[in-house]
Amino acid sequence: MTTLSHRAETFFLFLGDVLILYVSLVVTLLIRYGGSAFDFKRMFMLHVTPFSILFFLWVLVFFIAGLYEKHTLFLQKQLPQLLSRALLVNVLVAVLFFYFIPAFKITPKGNLFLYLLVSSVALFFWRRYRLVRTVSGEREHAAIIGSGEELMRMTQEINHNPRYRMTFNLVVDTGSAPTLEVSEIARRIREEHITLVIADFHDTRMETLLPHLYEMLFASVRFTNMQQVYEEMFDRVPLSLTRYHWFLENISSVSSRFTYDFLKRLMDIALSFVLGIGSLLFYPFVFIAIKLDDGGRLFVSQERVGQGGKNIRTIKFRTMARDDRGLPELKAGNSVTRVGAFLRRTRIDELPQLWNVLRGEMSLIGPRPELPSLVAVYEREVPYYHIRHLIKPGLSGWAQLYHKTPPKVDANADETANKLSYDLYYLKNRSFWLDVKIALKTIKVLLSRSGV
Repeated sequence: MTTLSHRAETFFLFLGDVLILYVSLVVTLLIRYGGSAFDFKRMFMLHVTPFSILFFLWVLVFFIAGLYEKHTLFLQKQLPQLLSRALLVNVLVAVLFFYFIPAFKITPKGNLFLYLLVSSVALFFWRRYRLVRTVSGEREHAAIIGSGEELMRMTQEINHNPRYRMTFNLVVDTGSAPTLEVSEIARRIREEHITLVIADFHDTRMETLLPHLYEMLFASVRFTNMQQVYEEMFDRVPLSLTRYHWFLENISSVSSRFTYDFLKRLMDIALSFVLGIGSLLFYPFVFIAIKLDDGGRLFVSQERVGQGGKNIRTIKFRTMARDDRGLPELKAGNSVTRVGAFLRRTRIDELPQLWNVLRGEMSLIGPRPELPSLVAVYEREVPYYHIRHLIKPGLSGWAQLYHKTPPKVDANADETANKLSYDLYYLKNRSFWLDVKIALKTIKVLLSRSGV
């Protein structure tokens, strides 16, 4: 889809960032001690260890800030804002290290501020250089053959975004015509000098075209599955292109991973215990705030649907005037309390669910659990909805980070279908590193108070 895959480009940017950080250190020391080779070598050995630890934290901040995300790697308008925010955090981390942690104290302190200036300028121009290199150059001629909203969205995204090194010269909607004009499509591919074809090969309407596409293998035309490209572009699984064979091919092999599941459970136990003990500090303040607000009880316990479709009982700090259990007949007149609004906005209301994680009913990372009454609706109206119950629900998840318009109270099949497309992406690709990515981005979201 691009000259370099997203992973390769991310790795290249990571190496470039690390190189810039070390080169900036060398430049800084040359400015200060360049007149004496002995002084330079001595000061470099003094600085390299503490700065290496600092560089690790800085790159972690870049990751959390989204500077390695595929949709922000090359967007010129977002670069200054994202980079400036990350650099500001890095400055605070550096000051904390070198001023308040004795083991990392170096002198003179002017070296730190000179380094921050040199590295910030170098990083900005490095990122701008990568942007210019990415959006320049000739774009590959491509064709896309498929149907539905996914076809239109992919066409719009690629043809109107310069960061892609390709353009769709031919767009064929298999749903707009009862039969495909096979000879015309084959002729257009040849005449347009198309070298890449992205298609929904599982569409039965493609059968008459497949032999002609097969012959194009000898003309060095490359072929890619439309669903795979869509998933790579939007970090979600296109539901309208997903059929039973997709689950058999992609989900059955990942629904049970002993090593990953074992390590994840160990991490859930360790982190939920530590965070759970730490969260006890909030309990007295939440208790006093709730009692002063409306005098009601501290906790609310609700049934949610967990792994295997079994109901579990979750615990949260109460945020509404009363517990309506998600039932329409009990919602009338119910509302979020003043303290409850704050607890929801800061996600403090979720802290008691750490004990659900410790008990093994939930995980730190996974699809959010739903009320049984809503699950009953969604299993009727949203195809494949029950597949999300193959794994444990979580406190945070892929859909919570990337689905921007989730249903809040009432059942909404359309938005839940969109949310499911992100859950399926996680279900297919779940791994230790994806869990770490979700955890770090959750921290960013919580710190920015945008909610999860």
